[in-house]
Amino acid sequence: MNALLPSLHKPSQNLLLAALPAADLEPLAAHLELVPLPLGQMLFEPGSQMHHAYFPTTAIVSLHYVTESGASAETAGVGNEGVVGVSLFMGGDTTSSSAVVQTAGHAYRLDRHILKEQFSRGGALQRLLLRYTQALMTQMAQTAVCNRHHSVEQQLCRWLLLTLDRLPERELVMTQELVASMLGVRRESVTDAAGHLQNLGYIRYRRGHIGVLDRAGLESRVCECYGVVKKELERLLTDVKPC
Repeated sequence: MNALLPSLHKPSQNLLLAALPAADLEPLAAHLELVPLPLGQMLFEPGSQMHHAYFPTTAIVSLHYVTESGASAETAGVGNEGVVGVSLFMGGDTTSSSAVVQTAGHAYRLDRHILKEQFSRGGALQRLLLRYTQALMTQMAQTAVCNRHHSVEQQLCRWLLLTLDRLPERELVMTQELVASMLGVRRESVTDAAGHLQNLGYIRYRRGHIGVLDRAGLESRVCECYGVVKKELERLLTDVKPC
C-alpha cells in the first residue's frame, strides 16, 4: 500500500479484512490499493471481464440488474461489511448484474489474480469469503421476497436501515429518483412513502438528501426482511475459526 495514503484510511475499516488474522491479511496488504469511488461510478457491467475486487470502507456499491427496456432494480448492496466481485473467487469472472457506486467514498481494490491465488490456498480468507457469499445470497433472496410481497414504505425502511448500517452518519445523499431505481418502483410511490415517514417524524427529506431523525421509528415500520439480512450477516461473519 502507498505509504503516502492518509492515515485515516486503513483496511480494518472493511469488516472482512478486519476479521482476517494477521497471517492471512499480510499476503494481501502489499497489494491492496486505496481508491476513491465517486457517486455513479460503474465498477463493472454485465458480461464484462472483472479485473478487480473492491473492499469498501466508506463507499456503498449497488448490485443491480437492468432490463432491456431500461428498468432497473437493486438485488443487493455492499458496504464496509463485504466485497464487490464474488464471481472472481467463485469461478465465474463475469456476472449478469452491474455494480454502481451508490454512496461516494473509498474502497481497497485488489487485483483478481492475487485474490484468486490467496483464495485457492484455503484458510481463513477462503472461509470468510464463502461465508460472506452466503450472506450476500441471503440478501438477494430476501430483497426479491420483499419487493414482491411488502409495501413500498416497508421496502424503503429496509433500504434506509441497511444503508444506515454501512454509514457513520444519519444523512444520506440520495435523490428520490435514485431510490426508486434501487427499489424498482415508480418515483411517485417513493415520494408518497417518504412523505408519510416524514410526517411521522422519522425522516427529513430535502432535495438530494434524506436525514434519519428516528431510527427506532423506521425499525417499527420495517418488514422482517431487514432483520433476516442483518442477523444472517452477523452470524456468518463473526467468530470465524479454522475448520
